[in-house]
Amino acid sequence: MAISLTEKAAQHVSRYIERRGKGLGIRLGVHTTGCSGLAYKLEFVDAPIADDLAFASHGVTVFVDPKSLPFIDGTELDFAREGLNEGFKFNNPNVKSECGCGESFQV
Repeated sequence: MAISLTEKAAQHVSRYIERRGKGLGIRLGVHTTGCSGLAYKLEFVDAPIADDLAFASHGVTVFVDPKSLPFIDGTELDFAREGLNEGFKFNNPNVKSECGCGESFQV
């Protein structure tokens, strides 16, 4: 079981943590929402939660709650710029379908 970041995503996260002046890493999880059922949630971590699982990737720690892990296990988080848009891309091998707007997914 593992969650990873590409080097580009890790650099992006590291810069933001540095700008914030604090932070241990990021938390990746899922919540129920949208057309397909699940959506990703991503936030900075200043203090880990007791049950968090931690994965290190390119110098960045990714924290995941145990309930989210079955839905995102094996996910690689990338950061991409496409034209004027930029953001994280979730390469999740568990996804069976996504909604048309791309905001939610189903496993």
